[in-house]
Amino acid sequence: MFDISVFSDPNTWISLLTLTFMEVVLGIDNIIFISIIVNRLPRDQQGRGRTMGLLLALLFRIGLLLSISWIVSLKEPLFVLNLPFTEPNFGVSGRDLILFAGGLFLLAKSTTEIHTKLQGEEESNEASNYSNFTRVIIQIILIDIVFSFDSILTAVGLVDNVLVMILAVIIAMGIMLVFAKLIGDFVNQNPTVKMLALSFLIMIGVMLVMEAFHREIPKGYVYFAMFFSLGVELLNLRLRKKVPPVELRDSRFD
Repeated sequence: MFDISVFSDPNTWISLLTLTFMEVVLGIDNIIFISIIVNRLPRDQQGRGRTMGLLLALLFRIGLLLSISWIVSLKEPLFVLNLPFTEPNFGVSGRDLILFAGGLFLLAKSTTEIHTKLQGEEESNEASNYSNFTRVIIQIILIDIVFSFDSILTAVGLVDNVLVMILAVIIAMGIMLVFAKLIGDFVNQNPTVKMLALSFLIMIGVMLVMEAFHREIPKGYVYFAMFFSLGVELLNLRLRKKVPPVELRDSRFD
């Protein structure tokens, strides 16, 4: 089914490394979402929920790669709309519907989480009607589907060999599994970083909705803004550790 002779070509290895790097970059938003949502689980289930979420993402992406013809067909218009903010005879495809639904889901989920943080509500780690394992996994599956489409469309645009795509996805997911707990713990232990991560998810949700209306925002700008903001926040965290609280500094002058 797969032709492994392609690996005798150095260009194949270059394509594999490039695609692996892109998959890791595109998987960052997935890790952020999973890290935030599994925090709703009891501590003894968080590791299992994180691992299961990433493995489900891997299965979805491999399955989609094996169904490339179906993926391509999703770009064909299902019906036509004439809306004031779109081009005439705007064709709505299956991909557009998935991106639109996924973007709205991210916007709603991230906004709810931010509201919870601002209201100071406790994020209980005890199992409840809301934070049970099954419900968390279902939410992870829903967003995995959306992120998988973004990942697969990138893979199809960079490489034309399915085996190379699958290997790149597996390697990238292995890297993310190794660092997922570290990233998740860092995000959840630093409230300001968590708020920044939720803001990233809102930005990604807006980007998905815009793509559904064929108004594509260059991803390079989005990821630059994310990494720049994260860099500033890391500097702030370091500054907070070095500078004593105002109350302590003022007390020296009493």
